[in-house]
Amino acid sequence: MNILLINHYAGSPRHGMAYRPYYLAREWVRMGHRVRILAADNSHIRAWQPELAGAACLHDTIDGVEYTWYRTPAYQGNGVGRVRNMAAFVTALYRDSKRMAREFAPDLVIASSTYPMDIWPASRMARLAKAKLLFEVHDLWPLSPMELGGMSKWHPFIMLVQMAEDYAYRHADSVVSMLPKVREYMQSRGMLPEKLHVVPNGIDPAEWQANCPGLPEAASKMLAGLREQGVAIVGYAGTHGVSNALDNTLDAAKLMLGEKVAFVFVGGGPSKASLQQRAAREGLDNVYFLDPVEKIRIPSLLQCFDIAYIGWHRHPLYRFGIAPNKLMDYMMAARPILHAVAAGNDPVQEAGCGMTVEPDNPRAVVEGIQALLALSPDERRAMGLRGKAFVLENLTYPVLGQRFLDACVTR
Repeated sequence: MNILLINHYAGSPRHGMAYRPYYLAREWVRMGHRVRILAADNSHIRAWQPELAGAACLHDTIDGVEYTWYRTPAYQGNGVGRVRNMAAFVTALYRDSKRMAREFAPDLVIASSTYPMDIWPASRMARLAKAKLLFEVHDLWPLSPMELGGMSKWHPFIMLVQMAEDYAYRHADSVVSMLPKVREYMQSRGMLPEKLHVVPNGIDPAEWQANCPGLPEAASKMLAGLREQGVAIVGYAGTHGVSNALDNTLDAAKLMLGEKVAFVFVGGGPSKASLQQRAAREGLDNVYFLDPVEKIRIPSLLQCFDIAYIGWHRHPLYRFGIAPNKLMDYMMAARPILHAVAAGNDPVQEAGCGMTVEPDNPRAVVEGIQALLALSPDERRAMGLRGKAFVLENLTYPVLGQRFLDACVTR
């Protein structure tokens, strides 16, 4: 089968996030399918952008997965520049749709770019190639910019996004969602209930079975020093942004000053500088910040955490569920997890691999840390191992890749 996967923000081991399109595509190639990813050359979440040298597009192959990168304008933030970038990518797909349908001859076309406007060129390609059309949902747009960003439903951009979302639910042969509690909402927008299939995020088990390289010297030395002092390490690894609720974590750290607990934040992001400034201003000497760690070093990093922490703000949007990549990594590392969330699903509770506390409540975070540290090392180890077993059984990309394709053949 020839599979055409449209994902504006697709990455690779060579370029960085987003990894899900690459991992799924690689599994499909291993199954004997031919896969091509269509992506933009500029993405705010990609560490390294492909070099097109002025060309309109660039063809590449990575681990058997074919890529076509389309030239789009660079941008920063979520303003007009990002909208121009989206428009350039969708336009490029339209312009290339006849050639792609003729030369690649897809049997399946997948529209999967977070925002739903790629459904229109995807539908055109599928129609020209007489292929099946699948719509993959990462976040619910336009609900996400409306509920998280406060945009009006009458904003022209939101109205355009709503048109695209409604079209996708009505015209796609199948719908795959990473969020598990979306059926009622999608039906309200015109989707037939039998179209929906849930395929969450996952991990590549091979990355955890190989000999992982150690940490950079500075990080290794700092974490080892904490261990020598008998300090328990509560670690967070990931983006430092508003949605990660790390201000609440600093509030919890302030409440635990003087206790033998250290809070270690690893990563980068738009909120990192302000978090560092606040920690310094308030004398939070139990908080440590480390630079981002390469993906291949994440297993080594997580082994240094006594408790792996992830938090969210309380928000109605999470009623549809969550599927954070970092949570899968925490579970695969067999770390006991403290999860501050109120959402439609909770993998930590489902797997029995940690403790869930109320979000936006620093005192609850403190009590959760104290409760986990009060357990014996064997109890925490068993808790972590339950998370790893859950991931290996349900959330590896070989498993998820097959589930994804099963969604395409049920209709």
